[in-house]
Amino acid sequence: MEGRLPIGVGSEALNDLSRSAESRAPARQDVALGRRAMNVAVLKTKVEQALTENFAAVEDQFPGGAEARKVRDAAIGRFGALGLPNRRVEAWKYTDLRNALKEVLPLSTGDKAPVTGSDVSAALGPLAGIDAQQVVFVNGAYCEDLSTIGSGSAVDVRSLAEALSLPEATALLSAEGRDDDPVLALNAAYATDGAVVHIADEAKLDKPLLLLFVRAGTEPCFTVARNVVSIGKGADVTLIEAFVTLPGASQGGQENAATKISVGDGASVAHVKCTIDALNGTHLANWLVDLGAHATYNGFQFTSGCKLLRNQIGVAFKGENAQIDISGTFLVRGSQHVDTTLVVDHAVPHGTSRELFKGVLEDQGRGVFQGKVIVQPGAQKTDGMQMVRVLMLSPDAEFDSKPELEIYADDVVCGHGSTSAELDEDLLFYCRSRGIPKAQARALLIESFIGEAIEKVERDDVREALAELARQWLAECGSTKRT
Repeated sequence: MEGRLPIGVGSEALNDLSRSAESRAPARQDVALGRRAMNVAVLKTKVEQALTENFAAVEDQFPGGAEARKVRDAAIGRFGALGLPNRRVEAWKYTDLRNALKEVLPLSTGDKAPVTGSDVSAALGPLAGIDAQQVVFVNGAYCEDLSTIGSGSAVDVRSLAEALSLPEATALLSAEGRDDDPVLALNAAYATDGAVVHIADEAKLDKPLLLLFVRAGTEPCFTVARNVVSIGKGADVTLIEAFVTLPGASQGGQENAATKISVGDGASVAHVKCTIDALNGTHLANWLVDLGAHATYNGFQFTSGCKLLRNQIGVAFKGENAQIDISGTFLVRGSQHVDTTLVVDHAVPHGTSRELFKGVLEDQGRGVFQGKVIVQPGAQKTDGMQMVRVLMLSPDAEFDSKPELEIYADDVVCGHGSTSAELDEDLLFYCRSRGIPKAQARALLIESFIGEAIEKVERDDVREALAELARQWLAECGSTKRT
Protein backbone atom coordinates (compact mmCIF):
# COMPACT_ATOMS: atom_id res chain seq x y z
CA MET A 1 0.00 0.00 0.00
CA GLU A 2 3.05 2.28 0.16
CA GLY A 3 2.61 5.33 -2.03
CA ARG A 4 -1.19 5.06 -2.19
CA LEU A 5 -3.78 7.36 -0.56
CA PRO A 6 -5.81 5.92 2.34
CA ILE A 7 -9.24 4.62 1.32
CA GLY A 8 -11.98 7.22 1.69
CA VAL A 9 -9.80 10.32 1.28
CA GLY A 10 -11.75 12.87 -0.74
CA SER A 11 -10.77 15.88 -2.87
CA GLU A 12 -10.80 18.27 0.10
CA ALA A 13 -8.43 16.03 1.99
CA LEU A 14 -6.23 15.87 -1.11
CA ASN A 15 -6.07 19.67 -1.20
CA ASP A 16 -5.12 19.75 2.48
CA LEU A 17 -2.33 17.26 1.86
CA SER A 18 -1.10 19.30 -1.09
CA ARG A 19 -1.04 22.54 0.92
CA SER A 20 0.74 20.77 3.75
CA ALA A 21 3.40 19.47 1.36
CA GLU A 22 3.90 22.94 -0.13
CA SER A 23 4.35 24.46 3.30
CA ARG A 24 7.04 21.90 4.15
CA ALA A 25 8.90 22.11 0.80
CA PRO A 26 10.81 25.37 1.49
CA ALA A 27 12.10 23.98 4.76
CA ARG A 28 13.30 20.81 3.06
CA GLN A 29 14.87 22.89 0.27
CA ASP A 30 16.69 25.08 2.78
CA VAL A 31 18.05 22.01 4.54
CA ALA A 32 19.17 20.54 1.23
CA LEU A 33 20.90 23.76 0.20
CA GLY A 34 22.57 23.98 3.58
CA ARG A 35 23.80 20.41 3.26
CA ARG A 36 25.19 21.08 -0.22
CA ALA A 37 26.95 24.23 0.98
CA MET A 38 28.41 22.29 3.88
CA ASN A 39 29.62 19.57 1.50
CA VAL A 40 31.32 22.14 -0.73
CA ALA A 41 33.23 23.47 2.25
CA VAL A 42 34.29 19.98 3.27
CA LEU A 43 35.50 19.17 -0.26
CA LYS A 44 38.11 21.93 -0.05
CA THR A 45 41.18 20.14 1.24
CA LYS A 46 43.79 21.74 3.45
CA VAL A 47 46.23 21.77 0.54
CA GLU A 48 43.75 23.58 -1.73
CA GLN A 49 43.04 26.15 0.95
CA ALA A 50 46.74 26.60 1.65
CA LEU A 51 47.58 27.16 -2.02
CA THR A 52 45.01 29.93 -2.24
CA GLU A 53 45.88 31.51 1.11
CA ASN A 54 49.64 31.33 0.52
CA PHE A 55 49.21 33.08 -2.82
CA ALA A 56 47.47 35.99 -1.14
CA ALA A 57 50.27 36.18 1.42
CA VAL A 58 53.13 36.34 -1.10
CA GLU A 59 51.50 37.98 -4.13
CA ASP A 60 53.25 41.29 -3.54
CA GLN A 61 56.63 39.55 -3.81
CA PHE A 62 56.05 38.18 -7.32
CA PRO A 63 57.86 39.83 -10.23
CA GLY A 64 55.89 41.87 -12.74
CA GLY A 65 53.66 44.90 -12.79
CA ALA A 66 49.92 45.52 -12.74
CA GLU A 67 49.19 43.56 -15.93
CA ALA A 68 51.00 40.50 -14.66
CA ARG A 69 49.14 40.78 -11.38
CA LYS A 70 45.79 40.73 -13.19
CA VAL A 71 46.75 37.50 -14.94
CA ARG A 72 47.93 35.96 -11.69
CA ASP A 73 44.73 36.92 -9.87
CA ALA A 74 42.61 35.41 -12.63
CA ALA A 75 44.71 32.23 -12.59
CA ILE A 76 44.42 31.68 -8.83
CA GLY A 77 40.71 32.32 -9.18
CA ARG A 78 40.46 29.54 -11.76
CA PHE A 79 42.36 27.23 -9.48
CA GLY A 80 40.07 28.09 -6.59
CA ALA A 81 37.06 27.19 -8.72
CA LEU A 82 38.58 23.97 -10.08
CA GLY A 83 40.50 22.67 -7.08
CA LEU A 84 43.10 19.94 -7.28
CA PRO A 85 42.20 17.28 -9.84
CA ASN A 86 41.07 13.89 -8.59
CA ARG A 87 40.10 10.52 -10.04
CA ARG A 88 36.59 11.75 -10.85
CA VAL A 89 38.13 14.06 -13.45
CA GLU A 90 38.56 11.87 -16.51
CA ALA A 91 41.95 13.28 -17.51
CA TRP A 92 43.21 12.57 -13.96
CA LYS A 93 41.52 9.21 -13.52
CA TYR A 94 44.77 7.40 -12.71
CA THR A 95 46.55 10.20 -10.85
CA ASP A 96 44.53 11.45 -7.91
CA LEU A 97 46.42 14.62 -7.12
CA ARG A 98 43.98 15.75 -4.46
CA ASN A 99 44.59 12.57 -2.50
CA ALA A 100 48.34 12.44 -3.20
CA LEU A 101 49.25 15.96 -2.02
CA LYS A 102 49.17 16.11 1.76
CA GLU A 103 50.98 19.41 2.32
CA VAL A 104 52.18 22.56 0.63
CA LEU A 105 55.85 23.28 1.03
CA PRO A 106 57.12 26.84 1.51
CA LEU A 107 57.50 28.72 -1.76
CA SER A 108 61.13 29.16 -2.74
CA THR A 109 62.22 32.70 -2.00
CA GLY A 110 64.77 32.65 -4.77
CA ASP A 111 67.69 32.75 -2.40
CA LYS A 112 70.65 31.23 -4.18
CA ALA A 113 72.28 28.36 -2.35
CA PRO A 114 76.09 28.22 -2.67
CA VAL A 115 76.42 26.13 -5.82
CA THR A 116 79.55 25.70 -7.96
CA GLY A 117 80.07 24.55 -11.50
CA SER A 118 81.46 21.24 -10.26
CA ASP A 119 78.31 20.74 -8.17
CA VAL A 120 76.19 21.23 -11.27
CA SER A 121 78.31 18.81 -13.29
CA ALA A 122 77.97 16.17 -10.58
CA ALA A 123 74.19 16.57 -10.58
CA LEU A 124 73.99 16.40 -14.38
CA GLY A 125 75.99 13.20 -14.57
CA PRO A 126 76.29 12.04 -18.21
CA LEU A 127 74.46 15.15 -19.39
CA ALA A 128 77.47 17.22 -18.31
CA GLY A 129 79.37 15.86 -21.30
CA ILE A 130 77.09 17.69 -23.76
CA ASP A 131 78.67 20.84 -25.13
CA ALA A 132 75.76 23.23 -24.63
CA GLN A 133 74.94 26.81 -23.80
CA GLN A 134 73.51 26.73 -20.28
CA VAL A 135 70.83 28.80 -18.60
CA VAL A 136 70.83 27.76 -14.93
CA PHE A 137 68.18 28.19 -12.26
CA VAL A 138 68.89 27.26 -8.63
CA ASN A 139 65.84 26.65 -6.46
CA GLY A 140 63.75 28.38 -9.09
CA ALA A 141 65.88 31.54 -9.43
CA TYR A 142 68.08 32.50 -12.39
CA CYS A 143 71.80 32.14 -11.63
CA GLU A 144 73.90 34.29 -13.93
CA ASP A 145 77.20 33.03 -12.50
CA LEU A 146 76.53 29.45 -13.63
CA SER A 147 74.98 30.34 -16.98
CA THR A 148 77.09 30.29 -20.13
CA ILE A 149 74.75 31.71 -22.72
CA GLY A 150 76.57 34.01 -25.08
CA SER A 151 75.24 37.20 -26.58
CA GLY A 152 74.33 37.34 -30.23
CA SER A 153 71.65 38.30 -32.70
CA ALA A 154 70.53 34.70 -33.26
CA VAL A 155 69.54 33.97 -29.66
CA ASP A 156 67.98 36.25 -27.09
CA VAL A 157 67.58 34.81 -23.57
CA ARG A 158 66.36 36.60 -20.49
CA SER A 159 64.86 35.52 -17.21
CA LEU A 160 61.10 35.50 -16.78
CA ALA A 161 61.43 37.64 -13.65
CA GLU A 162 63.01 40.36 -15.81
CA ALA A 163 60.65 39.93 -18.76
CA LEU A 164 57.50 40.24 -16.66
CA SER A 165 58.16 43.95 -16.33
CA LEU A 166 57.72 44.33 -20.11
CA PRO A 167 54.42 45.00 -21.94
CA GLU A 168 54.14 41.34 -23.09
CA ALA A 169 53.79 40.10 -19.51
CA THR A 170 50.19 39.06 -20.13
CA ALA A 171 51.20 36.82 -23.03
CA LEU A 172 54.01 35.27 -21.00
CA LEU A 173 51.59 34.09 -18.32
CA SER A 174 48.71 33.27 -20.65
CA ALA A 175 47.12 29.82 -20.33
CA GLU A 176 46.76 29.48 -24.11
CA GLY A 177 43.21 28.15 -23.97
CA ARG A 178 43.96 25.67 -21.18
CA ASP A 179 41.81 27.43 -18.61
CA ASP A 180 40.41 24.11 -17.43
CA ASP A 181 43.77 22.83 -16.18
CA PRO A 182 44.33 23.58 -12.47
CA VAL A 183 48.05 22.68 -12.57
CA LEU A 184 48.64 25.17 -15.37
CA ALA A 185 46.54 27.76 -13.52
CA LEU A 186 48.77 27.32 -10.47
CA ASN A 187 51.82 27.76 -12.67
CA ALA A 188 50.52 31.04 -14.08
CA ALA A 189 49.68 32.31 -10.61
CA TYR A 190 52.89 31.31 -8.83
CA ALA A 191 55.52 31.54 -11.62
CA THR A 192 58.55 33.32 -10.23
CA ASP A 193 61.20 32.71 -12.88
CA GLY A 194 62.16 30.75 -15.96
CA ALA A 195 63.65 31.35 -19.37
CA VAL A 196 62.22 33.59 -22.07
CA VAL A 197 63.95 32.59 -25.30
CA HIS A 198 63.68 34.01 -28.80
CA ILE A 199 65.46 32.34 -31.72
CA ALA A 200 65.80 34.51 -34.81
CA ASP A 201 64.52 33.52 -38.24
CA GLU A 202 66.84 31.15 -40.14
CA ALA A 203 69.14 30.77 -37.13
CA LYS A 204 71.10 27.51 -37.01
CA LEU A 205 72.40 26.78 -33.51
CA ASP A 206 75.52 24.61 -33.47
CA LYS A 207 75.18 23.92 -29.73
CA PRO A 208 72.09 22.84 -27.83
CA LEU A 209 70.48 25.31 -25.46
CA LEU A 210 70.26 23.73 -21.99
CA LEU A 211 67.71 25.04 -19.49
CA LEU A 212 68.91 23.59 -16.21
CA PHE A 213 66.82 23.59 -13.03
CA VAL A 214 68.80 22.65 -9.95
CA ARG A 215 67.40 21.69 -6.57
CA ALA A 216 69.83 22.68 -3.79
CA GLY A 217 69.77 22.97 -0.01
CA THR A 218 68.66 20.65 2.75
CA GLU A 219 65.14 22.07 3.15
CA PRO A 220 62.46 21.01 0.64
CA CYS A 221 60.56 23.83 -1.05
CA PHE A 222 57.95 24.62 -3.69
CA THR A 223 59.37 25.97 -6.96
CA VAL A 224 57.43 27.21 -9.97
CA ALA A 225 59.13 27.76 -13.32
CA ARG A 226 57.73 28.96 -16.63
CA ASN A 227 59.63 28.96 -19.91
CA VAL A 228 58.44 30.75 -23.04
CA VAL A 229 60.30 29.84 -26.22
CA SER A 230 59.76 31.38 -29.65
CA ILE A 231 61.46 29.70 -32.63
CA GLY A 232 61.73 31.84 -35.74
CA LYS A 233 60.91 30.78 -39.28
CA GLY A 234 63.36 28.31 -40.79
CA ALA A 235 65.44 28.04 -37.60
CA ASP A 236 67.16 24.82 -36.50
CA VAL A 237 67.43 24.37 -32.72
CA THR A 238 68.10 21.72 -30.08
CA LEU A 239 66.56 22.57 -26.72
CA ILE A 240 67.22 20.53 -23.56
CA GLU A 241 65.45 20.85 -20.21
CA ALA A 242 67.02 19.11 -17.21
CA PHE A 243 65.70 18.87 -13.66
CA VAL A 244 68.34 17.62 -11.24
CA THR A 245 69.14 17.53 -7.53
CA LEU A 246 72.55 18.29 -6.10
CA PRO A 247 74.30 15.56 -4.13
CA GLY A 248 73.37 15.96 -0.48
CA ALA A 249 70.35 18.15 -1.19
CA SER A 250 66.86 17.38 0.08
CA GLN A 251 65.23 14.47 -1.70
CA GLY A 252 61.81 16.06 -1.22
CA GLY A 253 60.25 19.08 -2.85
CA GLN A 254 57.45 20.18 -5.14
CA GLU A 255 57.90 21.52 -8.67
CA ASN A 256 55.45 22.98 -11.14
CA ALA A 257 57.03 23.67 -14.53
CA ALA A 258 55.56 24.81 -17.82
CA THR A 259 57.18 25.37 -21.19
CA LYS A 260 55.40 27.13 -24.04
CA ILE A 261 56.98 26.70 -27.47
CA SER A 262 55.97 28.42 -30.67
CA VAL A 263 57.61 26.83 -33.73
CA GLY A 264 57.73 29.09 -36.78
CA ASP A 265 57.02 28.08 -40.35
CA GLY A 266 59.64 25.71 -41.71
CA ALA A 267 61.57 25.55 -38.42
CA SER A 268 63.09 22.37 -37.05
CA VAL A 269 63.20 21.77 -33.28
CA ALA A 270 64.60 18.92 -31.21
CA HIS A 271 63.31 19.19 -27.64
CA VAL A 272 64.58 16.88 -24.88
CA LYS A 273 63.51 16.82 -21.25
CA CYS A 274 65.37 14.86 -18.54
CA THR A 275 63.83 14.51 -15.10
CA ILE A 276 66.35 12.81 -12.82
CA ASP A 277 65.14 14.72 -9.81
CA ALA A 278 64.67 14.07 -6.09
CA LEU A 279 63.39 10.57 -5.34
CA ASN A 280 60.77 11.81 -2.85
CA GLY A 281 59.71 14.86 -4.81
CA THR A 282 56.60 15.85 -6.75
CA HIS A 283 57.03 17.11 -10.30
CA LEU A 284 54.12 18.47 -12.36
CA ALA A 285 54.93 19.76 -15.82
CA ASN A 286 53.32 21.02 -19.02
CA TRP A 287 54.61 21.29 -22.56
CA LEU A 288 52.47 23.52 -24.80
CA VAL A 289 53.61 23.39 -28.42
CA ASP A 290 52.23 25.35 -31.40
CA LEU A 291 53.41 24.32 -34.87
CA GLY A 292 53.58 26.53 -37.94
CA ALA A 293 53.37 25.37 -41.54
CA HIS A 294 56.04 22.86 -42.67
CA ALA A 295 57.52 22.86 -39.15
CA THR A 296 59.20 19.80 -37.64
CA TYR A 297 59.15 19.08 -33.93
CA ASN A 298 60.91 16.11 -32.32
CA GLY A 299 60.30 15.80 -28.59
CA PHE A 300 61.76 13.29 -26.15
CA GLN A 301 61.20 12.84 -22.40
CA PHE A 302 63.45 10.81 -20.12
CA THR A 303 62.16 10.17 -16.60
CA SER A 304 63.91 8.24 -13.85
CA GLY A 305 63.14 10.12 -10.64
CA CYS A 306 60.48 11.66 -8.40
CA LYS A 307 57.95 10.04 -6.12
CA LEU A 308 55.07 11.50 -8.11
CA LEU A 309 55.46 12.87 -11.61
CA ARG A 310 53.06 13.94 -14.30
CA ASN A 311 54.14 15.22 -17.70
CA GLN A 312 51.38 16.81 -19.76
CA ILE A 313 52.10 17.42 -23.44
CA GLY A 314 49.78 19.43 -25.65
CA VAL A 315 50.59 19.90 -29.34
CA ALA A 316 48.51 22.04 -31.69
CA PHE A 317 48.96 21.92 -35.47
CA LYS A 318 48.36 25.49 -36.65
CA GLY A 319 49.98 25.28 -40.07
CA GLU A 320 49.68 22.71 -42.84
CA ASN A 321 52.30 20.05 -43.63
CA ALA A 322 53.79 20.11 -40.15
CA GLN A 323 55.09 16.96 -38.48
CA ILE A 324 55.93 15.80 -34.98
CA ASP A 325 57.72 12.81 -33.52
CA ILE A 326 57.29 12.63 -29.74
CA SER A 327 58.83 9.79 -27.78
CA GLY A 328 60.15 8.99 -24.37
CA THR A 329 61.08 6.46 -21.76
CA PHE A 330 60.07 6.26 -18.11
CA LEU A 331 61.94 4.11 -15.59
CA VAL A 332 59.96 3.49 -12.41
CA ARG A 333 60.84 1.62 -9.25
CA GLY A 334 59.96 1.52 -5.56
CA SER A 335 56.55 3.12 -5.14
CA GLN A 336 57.09 5.86 -7.71
CA HIS A 337 54.19 7.05 -9.85
CA VAL A 338 54.87 8.42 -13.36
CA ASP A 339 52.08 9.75 -15.56
CA THR A 340 52.49 10.85 -19.18
CA THR A 341 49.41 12.51 -20.65
CA LEU A 342 49.53 13.59 -24.28
CA VAL A 343 47.04 15.49 -26.46
CA VAL A 344 47.78 16.05 -30.15
CA ASP A 345 45.36 18.38 -31.92
CA HIS A 346 45.37 18.16 -35.72
CA ALA A 347 43.46 21.32 -36.61
CA VAL A 348 44.68 21.72 -40.21
CA PRO A 349 45.21 19.35 -43.17
CA HIS A 350 48.34 17.37 -44.06
CA GLY A 351 49.70 16.90 -40.55
CA THR A 352 51.86 13.95 -39.51
CA SER A 353 52.28 12.76 -35.92
CA ARG A 354 54.22 9.86 -34.42
CA GLU A 355 54.43 8.94 -30.72
CA LEU A 356 56.42 6.11 -29.16
CA PHE A 357 56.89 5.65 -25.42
CA LYS A 358 58.70 2.83 -23.62
CA GLY A 359 58.41 2.18 -19.90
CA VAL A 360 60.04 -0.12 -17.35
CA LEU A 361 58.23 -0.80 -14.07
CA GLU A 362 59.90 -2.43 -11.08
CA ASP A 363 58.80 -3.13 -7.46
CA GLN A 364 55.47 -1.40 -6.72
CA GLY A 365 56.01 1.27 -9.35
CA ARG A 366 53.05 2.59 -11.32
CA GLY A 367 53.10 3.94 -14.84
CA VAL A 368 50.31 5.81 -16.60
CA PHE A 369 50.03 6.74 -20.25
CA GLN A 370 47.13 8.68 -21.71
CA GLY A 371 47.42 9.62 -25.36
CA LYS A 372 44.68 11.42 -27.25
CA VAL A 373 44.88 12.30 -30.95
CA ILE A 374 42.20 14.68 -32.20
CA VAL A 375 41.56 15.19 -35.91
CA GLN A 376 39.39 18.25 -36.34
CA PRO A 377 36.82 18.70 -39.14
CA GLY A 378 38.65 19.72 -42.27
CA ALA A 379 42.01 18.29 -41.15
CA GLN A 380 42.10 15.94 -44.12
CA LYS A 381 45.18 13.88 -45.05
CA THR A 382 46.17 13.58 -41.41
CA ASP A 383 48.59 10.73 -40.70
CA GLY A 384 48.88 9.76 -37.04
CA MET A 385 50.28 6.75 -35.22
CA GLN A 386 50.79 6.20 -31.48
CA MET A 387 52.34 3.32 -29.54
CA VAL A 388 53.28 2.68 -25.91
CA ARG A 389 55.06 -0.46 -24.69
CA VAL A 390 55.85 -1.31 -21.08
CA LEU A 391 58.07 -3.94 -19.49
CA MET A 392 56.76 -5.26 -16.18
CA LEU A 393 59.60 -6.48 -13.97
CA SER A 394 57.47 -7.14 -10.90
CA PRO A 395 54.05 -8.70 -10.27
CA ASP A 396 53.35 -5.78 -7.94
CA ALA A 397 53.88 -3.12 -10.59
CA GLU A 398 50.92 -1.47 -12.30
CA PHE A 399 50.43 0.07 -15.71
CA ASP A 400 47.35 2.02 -16.82
CA SER A 401 46.98 2.94 -20.47
CA LYS A 402 44.28 4.93 -22.21
CA PRO A 403 44.92 5.61 -25.92
CA GLU A 404 42.22 7.66 -27.65
CA LEU A 405 41.36 8.75 -31.17
CA GLU A 406 38.81 11.47 -31.90
CA ILE A 407 38.41 11.74 -35.66
CA TYR A 408 36.05 14.20 -37.31
CA ALA A 409 37.48 13.98 -40.85
CA ASP A 410 37.12 11.12 -43.31
CA ASP A 411 40.37 11.13 -45.32
CA VAL A 412 42.86 10.21 -42.61
CA VAL A 413 45.18 7.39 -41.55
CA CYS A 414 45.37 7.01 -37.77
CA GLY A 415 46.10 4.21 -35.36
CA HIS A 416 47.28 3.46 -31.83
CA GLY A 417 48.46 0.55 -29.74
CA SER A 418 49.44 -0.34 -26.20
CA THR A 419 51.20 -3.43 -24.84
CA SER A 420 52.64 -4.59 -21.54
CA ALA A 421 54.65 -7.75 -20.94
CA GLU A 422 57.17 -9.44 -18.71
CA LEU A 423 60.80 -9.99 -19.61
CA ASP A 424 61.13 -12.77 -22.18
CA GLU A 425 62.42 -15.81 -20.29
CA ASP A 426 63.57 -17.47 -23.52
CA LEU A 427 65.80 -14.54 -24.36
CA LEU A 428 67.07 -14.49 -20.80
CA PHE A 429 67.89 -18.18 -21.01
CA TYR A 430 69.64 -17.64 -24.35
CA CYS A 431 71.89 -14.98 -22.81
CA ARG A 432 72.65 -17.10 -19.75
CA SER A 433 73.46 -20.13 -21.91
CA ARG A 434 76.28 -18.07 -23.38
CA GLY A 435 77.84 -17.37 -20.03
CA ILE A 436 76.26 -13.99 -19.27
CA PRO A 437 75.27 -13.64 -15.58
CA LYS A 438 71.55 -13.26 -14.95
CA ALA A 439 71.74 -9.70 -13.65
CA GLN A 440 73.80 -8.57 -16.62
CA ALA A 441 71.56 -10.43 -19.05
CA ARG A 442 68.47 -8.71 -17.64
CA ALA A 443 70.13 -5.33 -17.91
CA LEU A 444 71.09 -5.96 -21.54
CA LEU A 445 67.56 -6.99 -22.48
CA ILE A 446 66.01 -4.00 -20.72
CA GLU A 447 68.48 -1.61 -22.32
CA SER A 448 67.66 -3.08 -25.72
CA PHE A 449 63.94 -2.67 -25.04
CA ILE A 450 64.10 1.05 -24.21
CA GLY A 451 66.78 1.66 -26.84
CA GLU A 452 64.15 1.86 -29.58
CA ALA A 453 62.77 5.03 -28.02
CA ILE A 454 66.16 6.56 -27.18
CA GLU A 455 67.27 6.04 -30.77
CA LYS A 456 64.71 8.64 -31.75
CA VAL A 457 67.09 11.32 -30.44
CA GLU A 458 69.19 12.41 -33.41
CA ARG A 459 72.16 14.13 -31.78
CA ASP A 460 74.85 11.59 -30.93
CA ASP A 461 76.03 13.26 -27.71
CA VAL A 462 72.53 13.71 -26.34
CA ARG A 463 71.49 10.20 -27.29
CA GLU A 464 74.56 8.64 -25.65
CA ALA A 465 74.03 10.68 -22.47
CA LEU A 466 70.46 9.41 -22.22
CA ALA A 467 71.58 5.83 -22.80
CA GLU A 468 74.16 6.20 -20.03
CA LEU A 469 71.50 7.56 -17.67
CA ALA A 470 69.44 4.47 -18.42
CA ARG A 471 72.40 2.20 -17.74
CA GLN A 472 73.01 3.92 -14.41
CA TRP A 473 69.39 3.40 -13.44
CA LEU A 474 69.65 -0.27 -14.35
CA ALA A 475 72.82 -0.60 -12.30
CA GLU A 476 71.03 0.86 -9.27
CA CYS A 477 67.82 -1.07 -9.85
CA GLY A 478 67.25 -4.12 -7.67
CA SER A 479 66.44 -6.25 -10.69
CA THR A 480 70.01 -6.06 -11.96
CA LYS A 481 71.36 -7.33 -8.68
CA ARG A 482 69.46 -10.59 -8.63
CA THR A 483 71.43 -13.70 -9.36
